[in-house]
Amino acid sequence: MLISWDDRYLHDVIDLWNAEAVKDGYKEMTEESFARTFTGHPNFDPEAAFLLVEDGRAVGFACGCTGDELPLGDVAGYITCIVLAGDRRTDDRYNEMLGALENRFRELGKKQAEVLFFNPMMLPWYIPNTPKHEHNNAPGVPVESDLYRFLLRAGYTDRARQHAMYLPLAGFRVPEEIRDKEAKALSEGYSVELYDAGKVVGVEVMLEALGNPLWKREISQSTASGVPVVMASCRGAAAGFAGPVIRQENGRGYFAGIGVHPDHEGHGLGSILFNKLCEAFRNIGTEYMSLYTGYNNPALRIYEKAGFQKVKEFAVMRRELDV
Repeated sequence: MLISWDDRYLHDVIDLWNAEAVKDGYKEMTEESFARTFTGHPNFDPEAAFLLVEDGRAVGFACGCTGDELPLGDVAGYITCIVLAGDRRTDDRYNEMLGALENRFRELGKKQAEVLFFNPMMLPWYIPNTPKHEHNNAPGVPVESDLYRFLLRAGYTDRARQHAMYLPLAGFRVPEEIRDKEAKALSEGYSVELYDAGKVVGVEVMLEALGNPLWKREISQSTASGVPVVMASCRGAAAGFAGPVIRQENGRGYFAGIGVHPDHEGHGLGSILFNKLCEAFRNIGTEYMSLYTGYNNPALRIYEKAGFQKVKEFAVMRRELDV
């Protein structure tokens, strides 16, 4: 029997997650983390969360989310997860749960279903071959998973690949090549250091030019509240950023992004900013950094030259919904 979310099955679903989702690398769930990730999340919709119940227990869990305020939110519903007990991982069961999610999206007027990093319901996962170092969000479907292979069979297109990347920071040093770039940029009027409101102006102007609302919100909040941000400036005017510099409780360096104002590209600021961000993290005792990036993102080369290694691959997927 397939039903909408029912709190009575909470512990079944947590047990299911810890038995099955962890096989694809996802972090274990507790009642607290499950509530934070799913039922207590602002975008949680109990009518877009489904349980497959057999013999009085939940053997399947599917969750999606919507929100007109989200990127693509006016036309798209996001698939967060579909988890089935091992002996129920059949196309029939997957189709049953996927169909329920898609029908909910249709009810809400959505025209497409997405598995995409804009989904606000973030699923933490462990970085392979590390002492449970983790990343805070899965940017798509793990390409080695049963769910990925099923979605392909179900007509979802593999629209892009996201590379997850990782770097232990204990031995990190800014390369001499980057120090040389920094010296050259300095001779051209640029400075890259932790943000100081008494020295740098125009942060909001710089963020507006970058055109990323998530960066605008997060970096504005960080600079206003005193959270460190690595900032590039040109004769006192903000020209780019990397950060914020936040060590999470699990030892990870939180990373929102790097951005350089279009008027100040071509001076090597992106690579300088990123390497000095890694240095700033190391200086506050951060154990590692993890991030993800698209295959064609120019920043990929910056990450690789800083020593990051690709550790996992995720697919961004979509299907148009028949109305």
